[in-house]
Amino acid sequence: MIQLGAVYVLAGLIFAAVAVLSAGDRANPRRIRNAAFWGLLALSFLFGDRFGDFGNGLLVLALVGVGGIWGLGIGKPKTTTPEERQRSSTVRGNALFLPALVIPAIALGGSFLLKPYAQPGQATLVSLALGIVVALAIAMLWLRPPLSAPLQEARRLFDSVGWATVLPQMLAALGAIFATSGVGDAVGRLMTSTIPLDSRFAAVAAYTIGMALFTMVMGNAFAAFPVMTAAIGLPLIVHKFGGDPAVMGAIGMLSGFCGTLLTPMAANFNIVPAALLELKDRNAVIKVQAPTALWLLAANTVLMYVLVFRR
Repeated sequence: MIQLGAVYVLAGLIFAAVAVLSAGDRANPRRIRNAAFWGLLALSFLFGDRFGDFGNGLLVLALVGVGGIWGLGIGKPKTTTPEERQRSSTVRGNALFLPALVIPAIALGGSFLLKPYAQPGQATLVSLALGIVVALAIAMLWLRPPLSAPLQEARRLFDSVGWATVLPQMLAALGAIFATSGVGDAVGRLMTSTIPLDSRFAAVAAYTIGMALFTMVMGNAFAAFPVMTAAIGLPLIVHKFGGDPAVMGAIGMLSGFCGTLLTPMAANFNIVPAALLELKDRNAVIKVQAPTALWLLAANTVLMYVLVFRR
């Protein structure tokens, strides 16, 4: 049986390799900081289950110190020139997207086919990791780049994104802490005391809109989900009105993602692309996404109301 730990080991080895390459990049004046940051992240993936809660807490504080206080630099990994990339795209055209499309295809198929062989409940993540490995193998055999190219390109991407690479994991962990500390119950009491939620549609609208708003505050739908589900989803939609928890969870997450499109807190989605594209307006991505996000949120609200109570 394939355990999720194998995926963590794979990710940890990649971060460790990036740390080693960063340490040897003398063109980056902050190479030691970069190496320390990615090295700490590698330790988290490789040995986090052995550190315990206190040890992992110290590791997170160290990551915040290195990435948030000292700051990371941008190295100069060995990569192809713009002219070489232009020639490759001219010759191969849209076929260059094929390795990337292998990843979701294997992730989707493996979610169903690998269930008997993967750790219970983790078939999708295992399939995603498998899809990445297969796609990388196809690209290497087809394009025949240097063996170090995948790691150098990973370092280039990590340096461009910086500390925001770990923002989703940090925010998801913060959401779990909020849920454990009873923030969901407090939010539920506040909303039920101020908003009349005595109808099914009101409960659904409060949940979907609340997911979007809380995601905007937290920057991540995974962080908002346990809070809003404990506050409104389970006590009202499921227990009071008899809604389907699977439908509620699926559409609730989609509603949260609408909030992701609207917030600078989701830096890795909205601020980093603006920086990489060198846009003058750091909120340009959000402004373009806003109409789509609002229409999708309205559609998710109606869709949940129609589907969640059909059992």
